[in-house]
Amino acid sequence: MQTLAQTIPAKAPPAQQRTKLYLPREHGATAMLLTPIVAVGLLARTWHWSELAVLAAAFAAMSAKDPAVLLMRQRFVWKKPSPEASAAARWLIGWSAVLVASVAVLFATWPLRAFLAVGAGVAAFGCLAIFVNLKNRQRSTLFQIASAAALTSTSVATCLAAAGSVARWCWWFWALSALQATAGILVVHARLDARIALRKATAASPQFRRAAQVALTVLLSAAIAAAVLRHIPIALALALAAAGYAWDLKRQKNPASLQMPLKTVGQQALLLSSLYAALLIAGLW
Repeated sequence: MQTLAQTIPAKAPPAQQRTKLYLPREHGATAMLLTPIVAVGLLARTWHWSELAVLAAAFAAMSAKDPAVLLMRQRFVWKKPSPEASAAARWLIGWSAVLVASVAVLFATWPLRAFLAVGAGVAAFGCLAIFVNLKNRQRSTLFQIASAAALTSTSVATCLAAAGSVARWCWWFWALSALQATAGILVVHARLDARIALRKATAASPQFRRAAQVALTVLLSAAIAAAVLRHIPIALALALAAAGYAWDLKRQKNPASLQMPLKTVGQQALLLSSLYAALLIAGLW
């Protein structure tokens, strides 16, 4: 005969809480950060080991954002301990150490004026990003445009590391990359608004859709200007980006398209941005 203890199912041991990994979660933003590093590394036609410090600093700065925001929210918003705070603090210390080491390398290899200018810009945007996240205003259109410019500014840092100065073509690459990134961010946000509206059976907010349409107009205008100036690969890049994003805005009106997994949408956006970068490299070579 079974005992009472044998007839009662044993209570399962509590599942071990998995430690959160504070790594970049936004694949699109990570691509915007890293693609210019690769592209400018090719366009510079030279290499310096300090480019690795640019890569490490960029990745560490992006990775440190989430734990920094969590700790700031605990301090100024929640005003009570968070169970994730200790892990976030450890990750923040680790990423900060990587960032400090990378910055030390850049300080030793860059011209002082350029180092101070880039450092001030990065610090200012970092503070802005944390403030905006604390206020839950990260969906602001102006902040999204500023984010596109900040993420693609790794092109300038890479050029400084490779050549010791920022070449004229690099300024053009940064401007064109930021333009494409801005359009991409706005189109993605328009899709997210449309998905939310579909679930709630309400009309989607026109904010990001209108902003994206303005960005596409700028892309198309820039493509025409590049064609007139006979910069054909650059004109093709701009026209390709405008056509790709216009197509995405059009299919956002189709409920079936809005059901597409965001991972698939991200892969398509990554393919488009990669082709865009390849054409820019061809045009600026």
